[in-house]
Amino acid sequence: MADNCAVSHERYRQILTDDTNLRQDLLEDSIKSRAALDSLRLEANAKLDPKKKGELGQYMTASNIAEFMASLFDVPCEPAKLLDCGAGIGSLTVAATRKLRRVAGVDLWEIDPIMRGYLEANIKSLNIPYVLHGADFIVDAVVNIASHGGTRFTHAILNPPYKKIGSSSEHRLWLRKVGIETVNLYTAFLALTILLMEKDGQVVAIMPRSFCNGPYYKPFRELMLRECSIEHIHVFDSRSKAFKDDEVLQENIILKLIRGKAQSDVVVSWSHDHKLTDYIARTVPFSQVVKPNDEQLFIHIQTEEPSLDADRLFKCELTELDLEVCTGPVVDFRVKEFWLRDPTANSFPLLYPHHFVNGEFVYPREHKKPNALKRHAEVEKWLMPNGFYVIVKRFSAKEERRRVVAYIVDPETTKSDKIGFENHWNVFHFKKKGIDPLIAKGLACFLNSTRLDDHFRVFSGHTQVNATDLRNMEYPSSETLKTLGRSYYSTMTQQQIDQLIEKLI
Repeated sequence: MADNCAVSHERYRQILTDDTNLRQDLLEDSIKSRAALDSLRLEANAKLDPKKKGELGQYMTASNIAEFMASLFDVPCEPAKLLDCGAGIGSLTVAATRKLRRVAGVDLWEIDPIMRGYLEANIKSLNIPYVLHGADFIVDAVVNIASHGGTRFTHAILNPPYKKIGSSSEHRLWLRKVGIETVNLYTAFLALTILLMEKDGQVVAIMPRSFCNGPYYKPFRELMLRECSIEHIHVFDSRSKAFKDDEVLQENIILKLIRGKAQSDVVVSWSHDHKLTDYIARTVPFSQVVKPNDEQLFIHIQTEEPSLDADRLFKCELTELDLEVCTGPVVDFRVKEFWLRDPTANSFPLLYPHHFVNGEFVYPREHKKPNALKRHAEVEKWLMPNGFYVIVKRFSAKEERRRVVAYIVDPETTKSDKIGFENHWNVFHFKKKGIDPLIAKGLACFLNSTRLDDHFRVFSGHTQVNATDLRNMEYPSSETLKTLGRSYYSTMTQQQIDQLIEKLI
């Protein structure tokens, strides 16, 4: 069993002073260097074309985060061969070089000419051998990997670009040449970096947390977990502070991987923001990070010790409850010719998130979207028979307190033989039909609880809720759901919902 430990801010400062109690004058030099780098970063950032910056997914790393990332490296016996792809102005390489002490050489990729000017000046000041590539890292890396040529690295530190890549884009086609299937530049850069590492090569990256769950990132998770062990995960509680100068709202994590090492326990650390003043760490078994027998390989980042109460709430898979969940079947623009602003005797209700206000069903409701669909064979194949359902919004607003927002569909309020669930819903059902009323009410209570929200945030770092996420969770037993259902009603406050849950555990 792994030992749990709390690492204080004082210990963190020891880590940042290179684990060797460096003299005070060296620490002061480090602080001055950090300030100078941050000044250059802000200067370069101001010169970038905002449109081009978005196209390239450029978000630069603050120097104190760079130093923390570099502190995660183990100092090697032999001189390091360092990789920094998407190097920006070189903050990460500067921090890594200070930590690693002896660097045989560094390869840096930076495609932006403004950045390259700052980068070259900073790297020259380090007095280490370097190669600065102004080309596309994806193309260069794929050529090297496919031909078994180029350098292989002992260490890599990276802040990869964040930008979606289409299934037919040039980058996607290049990546497939080396067996990489992914949907974003940041996971593409990290996957290529992994494949460029020597055995026992160490990789430290800061990146969005969205790869931890969801079906689109599963191939990347498979590659990462097949090739590497996860050594350390650091999570920022605030979604807006890690890249505060760029107004980035993605939740970001710092990840340390070692290629070819057998997986053991994982250090999970936490801080509120980029300042790291409240840094805390604990060591957890890998089975808490990736659940045994989880085919989706979701990555759970739990900063607190799981409570014993969790076993009582999270114990059953959906299949054990005779429940299924799917994405709302009606893609509205595909049936646009059948839209109706007002329902008629010859129509079916089409339910959107705006039809629920403070937990209550409001129908029909004036909106740019339709309230109903005309009865037609082309429409009916996308509908479900009337009944009790639990529906969860796929996209929650950033200002909403909860990630998971659930509602009950009551057949008495919809008053139709069939219902259309628009594509922005996740729908809990039984073989495409309604579910037991008490189960439905209890499930809605559970999904709207703070306990569930905290649990969901362990593996999800974004506001989208996928059917795969809900399918991969565990739920209370049928008996517990029915007990909740006997007391739950849709206009309960958050406090009342949470009190119901706490009574059961």
